[in-house]
Amino acid sequence: MPVSKAVEAAFKAIKNDNPDIVIEITKANENILWSSTDPEESTSLFACAVTNRQEKVAQFLRELGASTGRNIVNFIDEDGNNMLHVAAKLAPHSKSSHISGPALQLQSELRWFESVRAIVPWPYKEQKNNAGETPFQVFAREHKDLLKEAEEWMKKTAESSTVVGALIITIMFAAAFTVPGVLMFLGILTPRYGYQDFLISLPLKWMIGACSLFISIATMAVAFCASLFIMLKGRLVVFIPITLLAVIPVILFMLVQSKLVLEIYSSTCRSHIFGPSFATTLGKYVRSRLFISRMFIRRPIDD
Repeated sequence: MPVSKAVEAAFKAIKNDNPDIVIEITKANENILWSSTDPEESTSLFACAVTNRQEKVAQFLRELGASTGRNIVNFIDEDGNNMLHVAAKLAPHSKSSHISGPALQLQSELRWFESVRAIVPWPYKEQKNNAGETPFQVFAREHKDLLKEAEEWMKKTAESSTVVGALIITIMFAAAFTVPGVLMFLGILTPRYGYQDFLISLPLKWMIGACSLFISIATMAVAFCASLFIMLKGRLVVFIPITLLAVIPVILFMLVQSKLVLEIYSSTCRSHIFGPSFATTLGKYVRSRLFISRMFIRRPIDD
């Protein structure tokens, strides 16, 4: 296949979400990795993969570049955008439509931005393009509508869970498990959100709150069944139907909500493709919170 045709096919494969084809074309002709540019957008093969959120292709191209001793992230287009500016742009709709909820979509965008940020040279992180924008300023501009949608989604889910938790507190001894969950959801409702909050802070609070709510619902169901059994004096003919009618809705609710919890857990705890692991990111988050807390602790005045 002529080089020009190979280049054209590789770019089309990236845009059409065919990573295996891109990898095979690049393996057959590694030179297109360095010399190729998209005739439509004047961008490199790696930049096109970053724009279209092709994790598999981006990781392969970076490893291929590293094996040959060349850095493929040193890229600046005709508008002065470096590779981090490219990563800051909003993902194509086809790459985000399968993600549940705008909050997880924004988290996915943040994770991608942080992944690329971890591999670009340090000057690129604050470098301005021809429009005078840093990469994060481009990210903020491109995702401002998504941030508003994510705020509304997070607050609505927290409000509904808070109502359920408050009802449980009023009627059951399970309040010991419910109070932490309600406090977590209130912590989601009260502050003003920033972009970085959707990376670790808010998903972590939501997961803790949801798990606490699940435990409280389960203990409520157990308490109800135990009380009913005692009241009916072991009459199983009556006890079993009533218990099933009471427990089945609870199980269905937990199954529906658990899907969202698992999605948030998977999205939050999945390692960056280029950058640090979740444990490293969480460690930085905890240390930053401890540092802020220490700033408000008044030190004793020496005599």
